[in-house]
Amino acid sequence: MGVPTGTEPSSSNLITRLWGNEETRSVIIQIVTLTVVFAVLALLVRNVVINFAANDKSFSFDFLFAPAGYDITFSPFIEYSSRSTHLRAAAVGILNTIFVAACSIVLATVMGFTMGILRLSSNWLVNRIVYVFIEFTRNVPLLLHIFFVHGIIVTTLPVPKQAMNISDTFFLTNRGFYVPAPVLEEGAGVVVIILGLAILCVIGFWRWAKQVRDETGKIYPVFWVSVGAIVGATGIAYFLMGMPLSWSMPALKGFNFKGGMALKPEFLALWLALSYYHASFIAEIVRGGVLAVSHGQTEAAYAVGLRPSRTLQLVIVPQALRVIIPPLASMYLNVTKNSSLAIAIGYMDVVATIGGITLMQTGKEMETMIIVLLTYLFFSLLISAFMNWFNRRMKLAER
Repeated sequence: MGVPTGTEPSSSNLITRLWGNEETRSVIIQIVTLTVVFAVLALLVRNVVINFAANDKSFSFDFLFAPAGYDITFSPFIEYSSRSTHLRAAAVGILNTIFVAACSIVLATVMGFTMGILRLSSNWLVNRIVYVFIEFTRNVPLLLHIFFVHGIIVTTLPVPKQAMNISDTFFLTNRGFYVPAPVLEEGAGVVVIILGLAILCVIGFWRWAKQVRDETGKIYPVFWVSVGAIVGATGIAYFLMGMPLSWSMPALKGFNFKGGMALKPEFLALWLALSYYHASFIAEIVRGGVLAVSHGQTEAAYAVGLRPSRTLQLVIVPQALRVIIPPLASMYLNVTKNSSLAIAIGYMDVVATIGGITLMQTGKEMETMIIVLLTYLFFSLLISAFMNWFNRRMKLAER
């Protein structure tokens, strides 16, 4: 007897109906995608296990608690010596990465916004100078900028005995920029708490002033009130607590400076190169954001009597930020990730410490790279989350 064939069309029709349904098709695609992803991950893990066994290695982070055995010349935040552990070396590298990335983001933002506004200047000479600088900077690789700035610092600045002296307080040499370092004494914690409270009060005042401005149009001198509140409250607390802050001043002793804090040539070169390189991109983002605002908005602001500075602050910038913030977030991520080029000039960031010397000493390629990757992933997600929050805050409300 033959096998009934009536089930074949029904099975085919069932598959067709399932695939034709948009929701069902979406679920099927997701299941297949997840299956492929987990299969690839399982294959990678299997290969890692096989290779570890073949090379008689084990997956462990115990090496982090062994002595590092190497020096780090720039550690402004925590104490470190060659007898410290690899874990402490990793902490120094991560802090150095945060430090140079944060400083570069701040300077790049200031430079970028300034150059972006100057690119719109009606002064032909200023406009052309900024244009040439931006185009030259953007079209030369970042690594060459880092080498260029580092070379200028090392070869053109004077030796410590002939240092550039600024008020006997700041000293610029080919070994770094020496600045006073704060030394906190008893009672400094109270001053810090007062400073924090003053900042919170200023934030509250900003929000209240913005609400009043939106509802009534009345404008308060927010900036100067904020500066006065922070400086005044902190200054009063500082003097009442007996001035619990002293300064360690740099002084030339022998062939180099002692005391204070030394910003090494590697840090200065990386900071300046990262800043002006990414500032050239930020400048074009700012220029595009400002041009995206209709010129009629400016004319309307002038018609109601707003000055150019107020027009820029209250009309143009709030609308331009909608266009500026998303690509600006990408620039901040690029600054953070491009700081890994520090290893090229010997700046001891997380790549040079845990991902460089520690890796070579211990042979723990997998473990050290996991630490480096997770470090950049964490800070990238943190920056993205903050910029997304800021973008929502600056979004114009629909009326």
